[in-house]
Amino acid sequence: MSKEKQRREALLYHAKPQPGKIKIVPTKPYSTQRDLALAYSPGVAEPCLEIEKNKDDVYKYTAKGNIVAIISNGTAVLGLGDIGPEASKPVMEGKSLLFKIFADIDGIDIELDTKDVDRFIETVKTIAPTFGGINLEDIKAPEAFEIERRLKEELDIPVMHDDQHGTAIISAAALLNALEIAEKKIGDVRIVVSGAGAAAVSCTKLYKAFGAKAENIVMLDSKGVIRSDRENLSVEKAEFATDRKIDTLEDAMVNADVFIGLSIADIVSPEMLSSMAENPIVFAMANPNPEIEYDLACKTRKDIIMATGRSDHPNQVNNVLGFPFIFRGALDVRATKINEEMKMAAVRALADLTREPVPEQVNIAYDATRLTFGRNYIIPKPFDPRLITKIPPAVAKAAMDSGVAKFPIQDWDKYEEELYQRSGNDNKVVRLLHNRAKVNPKRIVFAEAELLDVMKAAQIVYEEGIATPILLGNKEIIEHLKKELEFDAEVPIIDPRSDEFSEMRSRYALKLWELRKRKGETKYSARVNMGKRNYFGAMMLREGDADGMISGYSRAYPKVLRPVFEVLGRAKNVQNASTVNIMITDRGPLFLADTSININPNAEELAEIAQMTANVAKTFGFNPIMALLSYANFGSSNHPHAKKVREAVRILHERNPDLVVDGEIQTDFALDPEMSDKNFPFSKISGKKVNTFVFPNLESANITYKLLKGLNNADSIGPIMVGLTKAAHILQLGASVDEMVNMAAVAVIDAQEREKRRKARMQGE
Repeated sequence: MSKEKQRREALLYHAKPQPGKIKIVPTKPYSTQRDLALAYSPGVAEPCLEIEKNKDDVYKYTAKGNIVAIISNGTAVLGLGDIGPEASKPVMEGKSLLFKIFADIDGIDIELDTKDVDRFIETVKTIAPTFGGINLEDIKAPEAFEIERRLKEELDIPVMHDDQHGTAIISAAALLNALEIAEKKIGDVRIVVSGAGAAAVSCTKLYKAFGAKAENIVMLDSKGVIRSDRENLSVEKAEFATDRKIDTLEDAMVNADVFIGLSIADIVSPEMLSSMAENPIVFAMANPNPEIEYDLACKTRKDIIMATGRSDHPNQVNNVLGFPFIFRGALDVRATKINEEMKMAAVRALADLTREPVPEQVNIAYDATRLTFGRNYIIPKPFDPRLITKIPPAVAKAAMDSGVAKFPIQDWDKYEEELYQRSGNDNKVVRLLHNRAKVNPKRIVFAEAELLDVMKAAQIVYEEGIATPILLGNKEIIEHLKKELEFDAEVPIIDPRSDEFSEMRSRYALKLWELRKRKGETKYSARVNMGKRNYFGAMMLREGDADGMISGYSRAYPKVLRPVFEVLGRAKNVQNASTVNIMITDRGPLFLADTSININPNAEELAEIAQMTANVAKTFGFNPIMALLSYANFGSSNHPHAKKVREAVRILHERNPDLVVDGEIQTDFALDPEMSDKNFPFSKISGKKVNTFVFPNLESANITYKLLKGLNNADSIGPIMVGLTKAAHILQLGASVDEMVNMAAVAVIDAQEREKRRKARMQGE
């Protein structure tokens, strides 16, 4: 993607459909006059009077306890420098977005038009009653140090400058683990810190808190080694001034055990790296380009333990592992501050989490057979769903133990469940989907590439590294669309009707005739069909000329389904292919089937659909908790419709007793664990949070998923085709560009899984 195109897309993203990235939504009913009278006058007076009598009741009657102010003056914004308060607002809104999606905290961005430290502090103190916590952001050093120090002293709510402490907490956890792998002790290692800004100073202070010795630390700024004989050192730099008579980074690196980079790209040479001690620990965290390139560093030292700030290498030091969850824990106990004990607790929790068995969902997201504690895994992945249930409790407990918690947690099991519930609708599934596809992109046929929206999707898929698109259709039209979209990449364009591909078309036609000559196909009809893109695209998959295919944007589902079925057919031991839609809802992802193919499956077919749907959930890293839905509950009706579902459940229990599935059950009972536990304690899904729903027929499944999508604005991934021999997926008519991108990622993952199974079979043979 050209820089100019990227610029336009970024501007469009922030401007449309409405400006900005956040908004405020009501949390209480407001539809009736009674609701409004309670929300405002006269009813609102009652909580006001209660808060007047007891100021802490503000947490009981308002949203204060879940609101964090994200405050900046725009003096040190990302890599952009001093760009001013207004220009910093998109970044602060972005931080608000991260608070919400990772920890369900409402972040309100506030940009202050002042560089005066006293005025900044006084302004924050004045507005502090509104907020449960203060996240300082992108304030230049050394002012940032004083602002944070004084606000922590003068306010009774948590205050943290994430630029300083976020990186410190994450890198400290990584360092503790790296030292264990290197079999070194933190009190013995020699540490070189390149950079002397807010983050570097905070990192080094935290390392000292864990036992690093001041005499073993060398810090450098833009002028070189910070030595004790240098004049005009700030208080922060003076703390780390060394008595060693060295001047350069090259000198400092000799026999060093640890390098911490928070400076600029490419300042560490292979020679410097070679001069380090055995099992060197290198955290090159300059962004976007590290102090030494990852591949070069690993090539130079086979014994290196390395981390960067980049997501495309192992061991990413990413602040999002810390700040949302630290504030979550602090808010939940109404901590008066974020102290050293709480930060150190977060470090230990992150370090400990890395050593625990990794959930399959995380392995799947990163296309890893099994992530295990070691050189390439010293810090949790940002997609790890355990972060919200591990870090906040550790922080909250440290706040309680250190005496700064005003509202101690009594029931830790209940608290963990509440945290889990907070992780609901944040589109983690979509991020996991794209991330996993990018690990091993595949060739995906776009069978309707002459259409603008399809071409937009193909462009995004290519530019994001999700897949290599193969564009089917009229070459002249496709080239025109590519030019219009500034899609300059050289990707395959195939026109099944053109002379250029006549040999390929003839070969495919012969294959189709051989495949279906006893099913009414003639040589002539096979040649005609191979001029049609869905037949041609499906045959590309069958012949190994592509890995996956998506189609259906412009045509009714059955019309696309027929050529795909005729060419590819069902997988071995599958009686009926079916489809699954993943709905991204407030309660998390829901797997719904069969949404597009089987009109009225019998009990045997319903059981097969359920089993394949469970496999889809597992493919995406979720443990399926399944309900087979009906209008009846566990034998309350003997109508054939209910009995069919009951029989399907019996088949599933008999064939796969370990599968957590039950029915027939009504939807409301399946959705409410307490209702199911109270009324049907004998059920396998009693008291459990169901995430997979199998419907008795096509109309109920299709209507339900489209209602969810239309009324609740629930994102939908699908229909995901299951039961075919190849990774072909058919879109719903008029699918959006985003839906097509997601389906292309699904096709990639489908192809990846098939490739793994094929290799496993070959190895077994």
